[in-house]
Amino acid sequence: MKNSDKKILVTRSSIPPVDEYMEEIKEIWDSHWLTNFGSKHRELSEKLKSYLGVERIQLTVNGHLALEYALSALKLEGEVITTPFTFASTTHAIVRNGLIPVFCDVLPDTGTIDPSKIEDLITDRTCAIVPVHVYGNICDTEAIEDIAKRHNLKVIYDAAHAFGETYKGKGIGSFGDASIFSFHATKVYNTIEGGAVCFDDEEFGRALYGLINFGIRNAETVTGVGGNAKMNEFCAAMGLCNLRRVDDDIAKREKCAGRYRKRLEGTAGIRLNTVQKDVRTNYAYFPVFFDPKVFGKSRDEVKDALAGHDILARKYFYPLTSEFDCYKGVLDPGETPEAIKLASEVLTLPIYPDLSLEDIDRICDIILE
Repeated sequence: MKNSDKKILVTRSSIPPVDEYMEEIKEIWDSHWLTNFGSKHRELSEKLKSYLGVERIQLTVNGHLALEYALSALKLEGEVITTPFTFASTTHAIVRNGLIPVFCDVLPDTGTIDPSKIEDLITDRTCAIVPVHVYGNICDTEAIEDIAKRHNLKVIYDAAHAFGETYKGKGIGSFGDASIFSFHATKVYNTIEGGAVCFDDEEFGRALYGLINFGIRNAETVTGVGGNAKMNEFCAAMGLCNLRRVDDDIAKREKCAGRYRKRLEGTAGIRLNTVQKDVRTNYAYFPVFFDPKVFGKSRDEVKDALAGHDILARKYFYPLTSEFDCYKGVLDPGETPEAIKLASEVLTLPIYPDLSLEDIDRICDIILE
């Protein structure tokens, strides 16, 4: 099989036509208002509230600070139950708040936190649960929120992978005490770089606002020690452009996922991502799990074979956050065997709106051969 002349990345950022973006930012040139909650920021906030079906939203400079400051605004102390099968940001945000991550194992079919294992980890120091929606797979929100209610725990969902999704018709950002999104360039929906916290409680919103804006209440009143995590007008303008086409992009991703399933489903030693009932998904990623004993090749060998044809798949998530060098001797990866297994087998294949079905066929041919 011959290499193609073009390199296929695991993802490709969605961007509008340049003329559309230039038209969107004309107002910024006229006003010279580049940041500090300008008109684009306000407009995007309102449109995202409607699109996501949430009561309140606070835009941020990125998804990591959305989570870090959401945790801080809740004034938590002690232990937080979460999972290591996630991006570095989730664990780092907990630790940077002076909190102790306690890792719960994951469900093997979705990679999301296993609710049946949460209660055994609850102690008198537990203050919150930070579940992670993975690959667009949604956590068992009903079980999690039942546990949280009975034990008086806060729930902050890391919804970085779940933009635009719904569960039983309800926007996924409306669950928990807060849900955070990432609008990084690699996500289904991007503002170049950005993020958001979705929530209901006004008092929480005031605390969060102070954290992202230096603790400033008005021109002469500073009530807290805050940082700076405001989204600028250029990112908000990109968000407005991309919001107009995100549904079309998701529909194109669905076609890509369908082609992968048609080609790979039923192959011995290959397990595809689960299809969840009552979830309108966004097809954010296309993870494939390789059992080397049955498939005959390891995940790493498949990745290398694809790379030999300039196709860059990703071991996502690997390693577990509990295996990071910075946490050695502090966190124990052995406590989550299902997460270890998933991390050793997973390979996310390229998926983005303008990926052609012919390229998907080429990727599948390499894997199957």
